[in-house]
Amino acid sequence: MFFSDVDIKKAIKRGEIKITPLKMDQVGQGSVDLSLGGTFWFFKQKYIGARVDLGNVDFKEATKKVNADTVVLAPGEMCLAISREKITLAPDIIGRLEGRSRYARMGLAVHITSAVVQPGSANHQVFEIFNSAPFTVVLHEGMRISQVVFARTETPTSKPYAKHGKIAKNQ
Repeated sequence: MFFSDVDIKKAIKRGEIKITPLKMDQVGQGSVDLSLGGTFWFFKQKYIGARVDLGNVDFKEATKKVNADTVVLAPGEMCLAISREKITLAPDIIGRLEGRSRYARMGLAVHITSAVVQPGSANHQVFEIFNSAPFTVVLHEGMRISQVVFARTETPTSKPYAKHGKIAKNQ
């Protein structure tokens, strides 16, 4: 079952969920708002319109890192971004990233398919932001662009993501 605000606050108090930094007004009825950090990754020009073999090219090679307070996404453009908040979960709590309706209604998707915050995570979340609107959008560091919902698993994971995830160790 998904956590309500009451469950989230209890789990935070018990240390089962840690979110830093966190202001309590980020806790909604059944989720916690997450904001954009100031780090973004955009596709390098040579990959735009190119044929890319995903077996040979990963996102680190195909993108360039940009640190900025504000970025612009043209219609059909995508970037990666990282959350300002670091989320640490107990081995029996799982999270799921969701978009926020106020931005979704304006054509902005916050994740394409990578929405799971694995049990035992201790990292910042990566957003796969896509502008499907017919207009250019401006994103600002600190925007509450996403939300995370939580649930308890029946048993704790035997492979906490902070120890066993390949990318998680570096976030």
